[in-house]
Amino acid sequence: MHQYRSVFISDVHLGSADCQAGYLMDFLTHVQCETLYLVGDIVDLIAMQRRVHFPESHQAVVRKLLELARNGTRVIYVPGNHDEFLRHFCGQTLAGIELRQKAIHTTADGRRFVVCHGDQFDQVVRCSPLMLLVGDRAHGLLLRLNRWFNAWRRVRRKPYWSLAAWIKTRIGKARSFIRRFELAALTAAERGHYDGFICGHIHSAGFLRSEEGLYCNDGDWVEHCTALVERQDGKLEILHWSEQPRVIHQEPAVPSPEFGAGVRPVADVLSPSFIEQVNAAPK
Repeated sequence: MHQYRSVFISDVHLGSADCQAGYLMDFLTHVQCETLYLVGDIVDLIAMQRRVHFPESHQAVVRKLLELARNGTRVIYVPGNHDEFLRHFCGQTLAGIELRQKAIHTTADGRRFVVCHGDQFDQVVRCSPLMLLVGDRAHGLLLRLNRWFNAWRRVRRKPYWSLAAWIKTRIGKARSFIRRFELAALTAAERGHYDGFICGHIHSAGFLRSEEGLYCNDGDWVEHCTALVERQDGKLEILHWSEQPRVIHQEPAVPSPEFGAGVRPVADVLSPSFIEQVNAAPK
């Protein structure tokens, strides 16, 4: 059993055919923590409007989350854009699970992080439904290819490997968008006087450290099967969990090279009103 102080997962997309529910169930079975943060898009209500896909493996994940909340794990659910309907219930506790518009997490070493899903930074979601539709369809195709590819790998007794993630890392515009997203989250944390930002949404797990703060993305459970975990000493790591669970990222000790010599990259996707939203939203 792996013991952690806190665990952060997002973008599970229960209710969609691409959810890696089996790996997530194995993760939840073998990991124990004091606080579990569900950082949005846990249930894919958008996908379920098109086609309901909720097999036993997805139901087992829901039962496990309820069991954890019932047996002493503090479970905090911060809804995202695919389970946005649940934002209507923020401030309430349902079946032992606390729903929040945002959370403020304090690590064991005293750092304060804003926890939000992250769709607040996404220009496509906020500004262009047409671009969102085009992007969703392209992403859906990638995920179908990923599903077929890994079915073939299982037949050959090979471990899970994300074809979709590999393709996206080779698309320049995708890499550029991810970096702008990271910088926007860092800027929001710094201006709100926090030590960092924890989110999901873009299905890209990783860290980015500036002089003032730390950006953390816990990834997803449709492409990468990753979670952000806090050790007992407060240090953060990202786990990949499939046939061969392992730590894939540790929080950097020094700022990224692009922040050297006083240079500050421009976070050009940050909404001017978002800092006020971060500070004003109920915890």
